[in-house]
Amino acid sequence: MEPIKVDFSKNGRAKTKEAYIAPDKVWLKVIISVAVALVVAAVAYYFMLPPMNLKSTKFYAYIGLVLASYVASHAVLSRAFTRPEFVPYVKKQATVPVILAGVLVLILGVGYLSSAALFRAKAYSRILSVEEGEFSQSFSAIDDIEDFNKLPLIDASAAEKLADKTLGDLAKIGKESQFEVQNSYSTQINYKARPYRVFPLQYGDIFKWLKNRSDGLPGYITVNMNTQQAQLVQLEEGIKISTAEHFSRYLGRVLRFAYPTYLFGTSSFEIDENGTPYWITERLDKTVGLLGGDDVIGIVMVNAVTGEMQYYSIDEVRAGVSADGSNIEWIDQVFNADLVVQQYNYYGRYSGGFINSFIGQTGVKLTTNGSNYIAIEDDVYLYTGVTSVTSDQSIIGFIIINQRTKDAFFYSSTGATEAAAQESAEGIVRDKGWKATFPILINLDGEATYLMSLKDKDIIKSYAMVNVAQYTTDAVRSPSDDNPDLKACLQAYISKLAARGVVVNINMAGKIESDDPNNGGDETPEPGTTQVVGTITDIRSAVIDGTTYYYIELGGSGVYYYVSAELGSKVVLFNKGDRVTLTVAEAEGTLIAAAEPDFAQADAPAAAG
Repeated sequence: MEPIKVDFSKNGRAKTKEAYIAPDKVWLKVIISVAVALVVAAVAYYFMLPPMNLKSTKFYAYIGLVLASYVASHAVLSRAFTRPEFVPYVKKQATVPVILAGVLVLILGVGYLSSAALFRAKAYSRILSVEEGEFSQSFSAIDDIEDFNKLPLIDASAAEKLADKTLGDLAKIGKESQFEVQNSYSTQINYKARPYRVFPLQYGDIFKWLKNRSDGLPGYITVNMNTQQAQLVQLEEGIKISTAEHFSRYLGRVLRFAYPTYLFGTSSFEIDENGTPYWITERLDKTVGLLGGDDVIGIVMVNAVTGEMQYYSIDEVRAGVSADGSNIEWIDQVFNADLVVQQYNYYGRYSGGFINSFIGQTGVKLTTNGSNYIAIEDDVYLYTGVTSVTSDQSIIGFIIINQRTKDAFFYSSTGATEAAAQESAEGIVRDKGWKATFPILINLDGEATYLMSLKDKDIIKSYAMVNVAQYTTDAVRSPSDDNPDLKACLQAYISKLAARGVVVNINMAGKIESDDPNNGGDETPEPGTTQVVGTITDIRSAVIDGTTYYYIELGGSGVYYYVSAELGSKVVLFNKGDRVTLTVAEAEGTLIAAAEPDFAQADAPAAAG
């Protein structure tokens, strides 16, 4: 039996403290418990990646886990779970960890109170500064047909489908089944003065990662949001740092080990004007109390190929020039969409105080559901409508926010919400069941206008324009179902406005690139060949001398164009109903040789039989 430790008072009266029985080899058990806690701390840090910062709730969870591991291991070593007489001893040993945990809980509680909107509503409303102006006077006006070449005409889901189809190009290097498109990290940027989405790749599964990790990811995919041109960009040296990697090459771990105290926000995948891929990660700070009011105070830029990284303050980012003179104006995604929408909603909800946000609600306004991106000069702006909190059926204006500088502008303009405009556009093609993309807001010579694409299974079938103020009467679309002609849609819209006395002056002499089926596509066909575009009505395959050939009929013509999978890798992705472009021999008959097949980037007249 272990000795019972008691305390005898000086006055001769025996006053017993809380009695406990200590196990054998107490100090050894303490040392082992500390060692276990250190191991748990190292492993948890490697996988949880908590910032060593009191402004992060993940930090408190991490410290709590380490303290709990010490107490639990000491209890196990002391056999407290099977020997109840040792429980008082374990409680005594847990005194310091419990006190530390209590201090952290107290700090966390004070932090929540210091950040509560109930007490800090004005501070939340001042995180974002907003300039106000008149839409027709301040919002960049479109007065030339070629201005449409800078607008994103497809949405993210359509771009994702184009990116997925472009994966077939990996067949040229024998990697067609090894990688997938990492859609969750696609980023809309302004690349060479055009709207693009950039898609990083990821490994197909853990086994494909093991097989390919030494070379890294072979490249990335770009999709022109205007012309719908998609391209797989293969790099001489593979991407080694990625959110799809594991262990030491995982982006989050690379960042945390380099900057252990930083609060990181969203990471975005971008390319510079030379096509070099980078990860741009927000560095956040809490601007309201200890735990509230997230805002970006800098970024960490990581070269996705080499892993070289550089920190830039938000002042450098806004200036577009680093302290050493490097041009970083090409960076587009610094303030992510969710963050700036949240900040505007703080501004709209709490400018009149916390009580006013619930009672009276004078001047309270919020963003509408959904957002889109527009390019102005060389920056990307987030756009969304703003509605009164008492009504979600109409807007009171628009907010656009520069995602590099966080410059925010509110334009007063009454009319339909984006959702109402989508319903109006879909109403004129209800018999076809086409769906409208989230609108792009344009200033058409002073007229606030929603521009949308009408899609059938992510394939653009038509365009639609809806007047913001007169959305129930001024909705038009491209007149032809076979050719989504944006220029024709614009002309029809201008004519409808003119019929009610609204004159819109647009220079129509130029060309809209998205209306050209050959824009940005394959090179000019070789002599003796031509290009045909049509919808696949039948597709068959046959193996001849070990080579697979595909026979494709377009538009029910009875003519089959045949191409080998070796010469045209994309042909393996074709299905009935796809609209495609084929480079074919100039010949007659029902069987004609083809090469260089591709998905049609814009509809064109169907191939003749």
